[in-house]
Amino acid sequence: MFGFGTLFYVILLLLNGIAVLNEERFLARIGWARNSAELYGDTESVKAKMINLISAVRTLMRSKLPEQA
Repeated sequence: MFGFGTLFYVILLLLNGIAVLNEERFLARIGWARNSAELYGDTESVKAKMINLISAVRTLMRSKLPEQA
């Protein structure tokens, strides 16, 4: 069965996969670097929105969680 734990695990793995993408080595090669959308003035397309989503996920995953006392 497809339970809540499995769904959480899949979402966590997808977020981790997005977070580890290297912008210079992988995303720029396929034209998905952050500056490629801004370079051509394309800010409303689906591609530009996906690039912004990837950048936001990478920024969020890079932040540290507060320490538990």
